[in-house]
Amino acid sequence: MNWMLAATLTICGATIVSFSLTSCKKAHAEEENPTPTQQVQTTELIRTSQSWDGVELPDYFQGRPELVAVKYVFPAGQKLGWHHHVAMNYGVLVQGELTIIGQDGKTKVVHEGEAVVEMVGTIHHGENRGTKPVILYMFYLSQKDLPLAVQHPEIPLE
Repeated sequence: MNWMLAATLTICGATIVSFSLTSCKKAHAEEENPTPTQQVQTTELIRTSQSWDGVELPDYFQGRPELVAVKYVFPAGQKLGWHHHVAMNYGVLVQGELTIIGQDGKTKVVHEGEAVVEMVGTIHHGENRGTKPVILYMFYLSQKDLPLAVQHPEIPLE
């Protein structure tokens, strides 16, 4: 059965009510073949074998890996103490701007939406020099009982 009904009520030249009815067959066909939705989009943020300072990453550990994901929130003006990482790690900054400073003076500013590969075995620290909190998601390729970072409190922050 194919039929269509359309009606418009006009009073004094103004359209008040408008509606249409389509056949059940047509409506059912639309349910079976819905309008295509948006496709999944992928964007590779980073692919590298070096940390942000250009140093080659070490080989993987031997043995069973332990993957760790951490969300860091740095309040505006906050500095993280000097430390180094034993395991490779990388992350994505989702809010703010993070400045990473190596003990040798090399500096990297990571902007919102950017990925960063951290230094391994090299002492550094991070700080939020901006006015809003930094939100950073980091992913560690570690092993059981390894620290994510080794702190160096003997080195004063300036």
